Amino acid sequence: MSRIGVLGGTFDPIHYGHLAAAEEARVALGLEQVLLVPARVSPLKLDQPLTPAHHRLAMTRLAAASNPHFAVSTVDLDREGPSYTVDTLSLLQAGLGPATELYFIMGTDSLAGLARWHDPARLIQLCRIVAVSRPADGYDPTALEQLVPGVTERVIHLRVPLLDIAAADLRQRVREGRPIRYYVPPAVMDYIYAHQLYHPRQSGGSTR
Repeated sequence: MSRIGVLGGTFDPIHYGHLAAAEEARVALGLEQVLLVPARVSPLKLDQPLTPAHHRLAMTRLAAASNPHFAVSTVDLDREGPSYTVDTLSLLQAGLGPATELYFIMGTDSLAGLARWHDPARLIQLCRIVAVSRPADGYDPTALEQLVPGVTERVIHLRVPLLDIAAADLRQRVREGRPIRYYVPPAVMDYIYAHQLYHPRQSGGSTR
């Protein structure tokens, strides 16, 4: 049985917090590979504007390029509609076959709200959940178990170095001309400035 990690997100932009979690899970759990899956439309962010998918995909590929154990999947970008995780995992499992076990990597803060996700009961049957970092405020395993029976035995808690990086903050930094170096891989930073993402007048220079 092979083990494949899955890390999904809008990746707007992808940053070192994402990559550190993916690598820590890969090594700790002996995963053969981690798939980075950019979402077309996050069901939890329907009211938020997103950078066009081709830019987010390009940045994800640049971020993954330096790690031979990372790969990028376009399973969500290749289909219409919101990127429900349960559908993503179902499609990945169908493509990889029954000899592959999926490990879905997510933050503990996201785990706390799992009951609001689309079809959580089926989701936890499709994968093992890897909950990274310290338990977030509002996370109550007992309460979650009552809402999603069986979830507790499907969760692996993994402590990772806590990198307090948020994509929304990075977008704000670019708009305000503040640096994003050391928050994102150099190739991602260069792409953001070359394509003037997050600020129509951004041209680079001292903000790098």
